[in-house]
Amino acid sequence: MKKILLIALAIVLISCKEEPKDYATLSGKITDKNSDSLLIRSRTYSKTIHVNEDGSFKDTLKVESGIYNLFDGKASTFLFLKNDANISLTANANELDKTITYKGKNSETSNYIAKKILIQREEFNPELLNLNEEAFKAKIEHIHSRFSDLLNNSENIDSTVYSNEKHSIDIMKEGFFNAYNQQKSKVSEYDEFIGKPSPEFVNYENYNGGTTSLKDLKGKYVYVDVWATWCGPCKREIPFLKEIETKYHDKNIEFVSISVDNGRGFKGNSPEERFAASKEGWKKMISDKNMSGIQLFADNGWKSDFVKGYKISGIPRFILIDPKGNIVDANAPRPSSPKLTELLDKLNI
Repeated sequence: MKKILLIALAIVLISCKEEPKDYATLSGKITDKNSDSLLIRSRTYSKTIHVNEDGSFKDTLKVESGIYNLFDGKASTFLFLKNDANISLTANANELDKTITYKGKNSETSNYIAKKILIQREEFNPELLNLNEEAFKAKIEHIHSRFSDLLNNSENIDSTVYSNEKHSIDIMKEGFFNAYNQQKSKVSEYDEFIGKPSPEFVNYENYNGGTTSLKDLKGKYVYVDVWATWCGPCKREIPFLKEIETKYHDKNIEFVSISVDNGRGFKGNSPEERFAASKEGWKKMISDKNMSGIQLFADNGWKSDFVKGYKISGIPRFILIDPKGNIVDANAPRPSSPKLTELLDKLNI
């Protein structure tokens, strides 16, 4: 009789066990929301989730196990999703990475990713590769330790994510040192420009009307920012550039921003349509961000003589030219770097 009861109890327990769901549930609340929807996407997946007036939302997603981008109309971050997950998130859209937290089934991996992103924001900056070798090595040891400690102290992380993260951390130092050595090689490469006449830009379209050439600015130092509307690092420098322009507005220097937009990131059925759209996007961003200085549009994007003359293959790129039109620095410090004000003050501009 006891055996029969045990067997019956086991059958009941098995039959009552909830079957894993073939979808993930994502819910939560976004305060100060930027949009009435959230976009969850990867290379092979995309779904838009409606956000209510109060910032709340809930939806189901049939996904493959992996890391997905969450985009709220302006800001974005990353989270981990897998079928049968039931995750609830809260965040303030104005400081998405700083405020986002996850709760619920299979939320641990997403919380790990959120903490990792914060470390990246705190530790990775353009000045990292400009440190002297001893300081650079010490900084990389510190960063490596922070990532290792985070991974080792995080529980219930998805096994595939854990394996990938462990491998990334293991090879992190080597990757940083390779980047550091490449940066030093580039610095030597840029040295050949110093003191030579600058490549010219001629009759570039000026946002304020007409055209502007480099020769129009002779007699003043010229600090050039080569950028594009689709370039995230370029856009992050804009507030710092505005501060520098304000600080030196009555000095013998002009601040020139040259856009190399050529259609990338803009819609159109032809290259010509995308190019026209990119020019309008350039004008809109200048207006929206209240950008100052001399705003120019390169005559031929990346193939412009000025861009090719400086061997520019990545942006943003900053250049300083003296009043005679000769190159002071073909790879000048960024506006966000204290080294820029040091350089400008040293020149008694």
